[in-house]
Amino acid sequence: MNAESCTYVIFGATGNLSRIKLMPAFYHLDEAGQLPEGTKIVAIGRREWTQEKWISEVKEMIQIKIKDAFDEKTFQNFAARLHYHFGDLQQPQSYSELATTLEQTQFSKNIAFYLSISPSDFGQVMEQLSKNKLFDESAGWRRAVIEKPFGYDLESARALQRRISQYLTEEQIYRIDHYLGKGTVQNVLVFRFANVMLEPLWNRNYIDHIQITHSESIGIDSRGDYYNGSGAMRDMLQSHLLQLLTLVTMEPPVSMEAEGLRDEKVKVLKSIRPISKEAVHGHAYRAQYASGVVNGEKVNGYLQEAHIPADSITETYASMKLYIDNWRWRGVPMYLRTGKRMKKAQSVISICFRHPPLQFFRDTVAHNAVDRNWVILGIQPEECIRMEMTVKEPGLEMKTRTSSLDASFRHSDEKAIDAYEDLLLDVLKGDRSLFLRFDEVENAWKIVDPILQVWATERDYVATYPAGSWGPEDSRLFDKECQGWRTSLTPESSTCKVNSDGID
Repeated sequence: MNAESCTYVIFGATGNLSRIKLMPAFYHLDEAGQLPEGTKIVAIGRREWTQEKWISEVKEMIQIKIKDAFDEKTFQNFAARLHYHFGDLQQPQSYSELATTLEQTQFSKNIAFYLSISPSDFGQVMEQLSKNKLFDESAGWRRAVIEKPFGYDLESARALQRRISQYLTEEQIYRIDHYLGKGTVQNVLVFRFANVMLEPLWNRNYIDHIQITHSESIGIDSRGDYYNGSGAMRDMLQSHLLQLLTLVTMEPPVSMEAEGLRDEKVKVLKSIRPISKEAVHGHAYRAQYASGVVNGEKVNGYLQEAHIPADSITETYASMKLYIDNWRWRGVPMYLRTGKRMKKAQSVISICFRHPPLQFFRDTVAHNAVDRNWVILGIQPEECIRMEMTVKEPGLEMKTRTSSLDASFRHSDEKAIDAYEDLLLDVLKGDRSLFLRFDEVENAWKIVDPILQVWATERDYVATYPAGSWGPEDSRLFDKECQGWRTSLTPESSTCKVNSDGID
């Protein structure tokens, strides 16, 4: 699938996302020769900046991001693609002026609109773009990239979709989840479907449970207003972690084409057992970080952060247990959690296999000491795939230890690629594989909505955990006493007991 020249129109180009992610990603794509000739980047901003001012701002963004890797000659070539357009989203005149600008011959008639703006502005912006015929595909394709959140709950997600679909077809909408652009996440598909030795084991007969953890050591920074209205469940679990779950558990798609891949992901979401409101407390847990110590520094609790009401019950930690009621996974618990101000920042998928029958070792020291096998998929910051195996220790006695087989995702001399680079390029190619279809969004909201509704009514108490810890005590989620959150990418000893037949 080849990339075509395009005019990328960035709404919110002077905002934080553009500074930290979008402009550095465009720069790296151009540096790598991936932006087709004729591709331009049009920034929409409310500041009355000149073209020279905008180029200097972009230069600063990129220098801050890549530091010593910045190359002046490369940037000058990139700067030729940049164009600044002054415009206020609230003023209809801005859109007619944009339409006039885009009619100039220097701009490709293939146009991608990147909406790095509040979801509350999506409808208005799209309405004005439509009124000015900027979604008309008679001269070239038109696509709209939308950042999450895709709604606040199921009802608002459907309302947002109804409004957007007045102006765009589903094929024109690119709902971006940067998590799915990470190389390791894509490698999950290769790991599963390109290694035939794993397929016979990837089911309820051999896998005990699956854990997906996304922990952050940072707090909410300056995002208090947004975060207090969102919380950890909406911010991470409903989107990123459920997407990871679908990739780990889905059936092999008929092809790697976008619709085949997305069809299988939706099947997983539809197969997840609904959580009734009466069962919420057995399937989900929430908490807030209190004051504590992170990296040797004392930090405030959530309620002491800027713009947070003193009586807020918004969760900064959320965990839940799900079951996928299909042939492959029935009865296998799936544990997902996310939290801020935790001990370490990491994203990891941990697949725990069942205990082997141990009658073979019944007269040896190894009996009841053989650990479970794990497959560990490190997403960030350490990108890795590890398989943990039990091996015999050197010596005369039958003693065992766990050894790790490491299939590193990237060699030391290979450059890391930011997720946004992949995704921005996929928009040019028209490849929707790593973007969310609306039925994915809708079914994800159906899973978490009952939890959010119950939590909304329970306003008198929320558990806390010290900043710098691994989170609250939520062991009641686990089906077995020996199950618990895995916190390390290196081997951990199992505490599961086995019965006399060697089966746990």
